[in-house]
Formats: sequence, structure tokens, C-alpha cells
Amino acid sequence: MALDRRTLIAAAAAAMAGDGAGLAQTPAGPLGELVPALPRTAPGSQLQVIDLWPGEPPGAGPGPDPSGYRFDETARGVITKVQRPCLLVIRPDRPNGAAMIVAAGGGYRFIDVGNEGVPVGQFLTAAGITVFILIYRLPGEGWEHGPDAPRQDAQRAVRLVRARAAELGIDPARVGALGFSAGGHLMGETAVCHRNLYEPVDAYDALPFRPALTGLLYPVITMKAPFDGTSTRRVLVGDDVTEIELRTYSVDVQVGADTPPIFMAQAMDDRIAVSDHVLLMFTALRKARIPAEIHLFDRGGHGFGLGTPGTAVAAWPALFLAWLRARGFLPA
Repeated sequence: MALDRRTLIAAAAAAMAGDGAGLAQTPAGPLGELVPALPRTAPGSQLQVIDLWPGEPPGAGPGPDPSGYRFDETARGVITKVQRPCLLVIRPDRPNGAAMIVAAGGGYRFIDVGNEGVPVGQFLTAAGITVFILIYRLPGEGWEHGPDAPRQDAQRAVRLVRARAAELGIDPARVGALGFSAGGHLMGETAVCHRNLYEPVDAYDALPFRPALTGLLYPVITMKAPFDGTSTRRVLVGDDVTEIELRTYSVDVQVGADTPPIFMAQAMDDRIAVSDHVLLMFTALRKARIPAEIHLFDRGGHGFGLGTPGTAVAAWPALFLAWLRARGFLPA
């Protein structure tokens, strides 16, 4: 989907002005609030926060009980019991107007921001990118919409960042997404989805939900056997996948002419999200003539995050930045 900068700026301004077809306007709210995470030494506990929804998220349901906090977070940065989905903000010293929404993985059972959220965000902010770590609802934590709850949060996140672009100091046409493992599945679903997954709640929801471009690191792509031995598949669809579920939660079969450019990196020795996942996605992107770049490394396993310095997989962050510059997302 081509994103016209003038159209997005105008739409964001209209959303902020309340031109949302009679929808309630979401108050901007302060950006300096600290996330009440447990314990206070956890990686995400001192970051700025933006709540995704003005009230209860779509579908509601009992949800988890994180003892009054937005979510529970361990000292390693493993997040569960997400009661109030939100964005954790990491700001660069020298912002260049680009923004990236980052979704860490964890098989949709937890969110590993300690490995794939905060360190990645710090790397990206060094390049001038304003980073928003997405804390999304987990399907198994009592939400009425189950497997669609995180997808709703991801769509909302892109819209919210665009709507508040002027306040956040970013260009609404340069809002990208980056996902790891199950977070890669989530960001992939957001990039290829053809429909709104929730009823509009305010003016922000008039904005497009697809990112301008997307990076997928060792992502789960398909629910199809024999590549379906993942926690992501078990949490989302269970043991028996129907044809409707296959088409709904397999990213590759939803690729179309409006899918944004995609960057992918994967280790060939990954035994969780095997390399067939990114190969299926790359084939679908080529067939649809969507700009795509893929990097396959001999070794690295699963969940390598930024990669151990000195290893081959540690090359992907620089390759990703080079790709962003080539796409005009970052200054040359």
C-alpha cells in the first residue's frame, strides 16, 4: 500500500481535531508517565507509556489480573498478564522523524522485551528512530476475542502513532513495524490484513493501520503442516487447523498488492520457526511483486535478538538500517 505523506498528515490532523464521524476524541494524555511494572528494576519499568485504548479494549473479557498494574514484568523483561495494552516509548537524542513499532516474541504466551524489545529499541534510537515497544494482549489471558486481541492492538498502535505524529515529532508516513518470532507473526499479520478487526472507538481509527514497511525476524508465518510445530500455532488455533483459520492466521496467503515492503532475517538452524516460514513469505511477496529483502544465516538458532557480537546473525541490524535508507525511510 502506497502511503501518501500529505494525505496521512491531513488525516492525522483531522483525527486530532476530532473529525471522526461523530466518534469520541481520545485525550492525548501525558507522555512522561512511568509504567508501573514489577519489579522496578525490570527493563521496561522506566520507559514512557502511551495506553492504546481510551477505555476497555475491544471485546473486553475478564483478562488477567496483574495486581493493579498494566502488566507483570520480570527482572529479565518477560511480560505476562497484560491487562492494559500500551506502547513503551524510547526517544532518540537526535530524532529524524522516523518511527518503528517493535513487537517482541514469546509464542503469544509472554512478551520478551528484555531480549527483543528494549535492546532493539536502543539500537534503533541510536539511528534517530523513535521507538514504540508494543505491549499487546496475549490470546490465552481471558480476552473475548482471543487470537484477534493482539492483532487489534497492533492495528490500533499504528493508527495511534500516526494520529499523534505531530506531538511525538514523527512523520506519519514513516511509521514502520518490526517483529520477532510471534511478534513477527503479529507484525506480518498487520502488514497483510485487509480488514479492520474492531469497531472504531475514536477519530484515530479513521487512519490506515498498515505500516509503511515491515521487518520480520525469525517470524512464524504459516499455520500449515509440516511447519506448524510452534507455540504460536498452538495458542492461536489449537491442534486442528480449519481452512478459515489457515487463511486468517497464515501471513503468506494474505499477501496482496497493498502489502508494504518487507525485510526478513532468519537462521537456517532455527528449530522453532524453521526457515521454510520466511521462504514461503518471500515466495508470496515475489509473486505479488512486493519489494522484499531476505537474509539467511547458516547459524544463529531462534530468538537471537540483536545477535551475539562477532556472530553472523549480528549483521542483521546494520543490514536492516541499510534497507531502511534504501527505501527512503531514513536519511541517506
